[in-house]
Amino acid sequence: MGSYGHLARRVMETEMPVMVQMQELLRGAKNAVSLAQGVVHWQPPKQALEKVKELVFDPIVSRYGNDEGIPELREALIKKLRDENKLHKSSVMVTAGANQAFVNLVLTLCDPGDSVVMFAPYYFNAYMSFQMTGITNILVGPGNPETLHPDADWLERILSETKPAPKLVTVVNPGNPTGTYIPEPLLKRISDLCKNAGSWLVVDNTYEYFMYGDLKHSCVEGNHIVNVFSFSKAYGMMGWRVGYIAYPSEVEGFAAQLLKVQDNIPICAPILSQYLALFSLELGHEWVAERVKSLDKNREIVLEALSPLGEGSVKGGEGAIYLWAKLPDGNGYDDFEVVRWLANRHGIAVIPGSACGSSGNLRISFGGLTENDCRAAAERLKKGLEELVRDGLRQ
Repeated sequence: MGSYGHLARRVMETEMPVMVQMQELLRGAKNAVSLAQGVVHWQPPKQALEKVKELVFDPIVSRYGNDEGIPELREALIKKLRDENKLHKSSVMVTAGANQAFVNLVLTLCDPGDSVVMFAPYYFNAYMSFQMTGITNILVGPGNPETLHPDADWLERILSETKPAPKLVTVVNPGNPTGTYIPEPLLKRISDLCKNAGSWLVVDNTYEYFMYGDLKHSCVEGNHIVNVFSFSKAYGMMGWRVGYIAYPSEVEGFAAQLLKVQDNIPICAPILSQYLALFSLELGHEWVAERVKSLDKNREIVLEALSPLGEGSVKGGEGAIYLWAKLPDGNGYDDFEVVRWLANRHGIAVIPGSACGSSGNLRISFGGLTENDCRAAAERLKKGLEELVRDGLRQ
């Protein structure tokens, strides 16, 4: 067996994807149920799937399409961005999911040696995208301890003190892993700080439709802002791999440079998937809203299951499909150990907070199960947490 000596240090030093670790853990734990992966329990719209079925034999879906996406989908997305997101000066590139969109942007906007900013708890794949592309100067800012909102005062200081200024700042709204919604005034302040410092702001809006209570999602636009979106969660298209980038139309050369990256990674998002996205979009956000409503109950069920951790220990969940739970203080719990213990002893899987830069916490997803299955999973979780609080990590 050879050593690792000839493999790229850039990749060797990239964190192992936590979802790969979770898949291994679930294979080892008998009959474990997952509240780990960020998925939804519904499939794409039946009407859209029926229309796509008819396209399977059409030669068009087996050929390469335009790198930036099929024209009909891009046109529909530009209309959607104007009508729903109030983005009037944005062009669109369709990608093979939001993760690929983010990698495209890192490769287009950043050089090795640049500094970048994200906030803990952060989305682990975004962190890995920086590591994998040779960006080692990742400045991780704090979230507000009460709200988990990005700390804009810290950002203001960092953007003015770091020379040269960080090339890129990124946030997820509503948040992954926390489900925290960034209010519009705070998002605008972050945008203004980036503009004044000459930094790009990349906002991941994957969960734009996943808002609870009376909260409304909003976007910001500017020549320093790029917005990322996804079909995966809203339309249940996780395996179809379609996302898109809304980038500033007025920035000269942006599209041409982005196309270089796109052509070298997927060439284009899968054509059949793009048609499914187009047909799903025709049903509109009302179709999504109906399904998101079904998650309200799941959220309540999981919140109750987390009650053994005590008052004030659970945060987030205003949006997206996540709750963020703090493990009991003073026990020195390694959150990875707690996750392994919950999977092996109680048959329930969640994500360790240390994978998101915030050890001592857990991310719980309430999107992937129907109400009855969620109830059964929550029972296991509650029983496990009661035992953890009472007896610690007994084997």
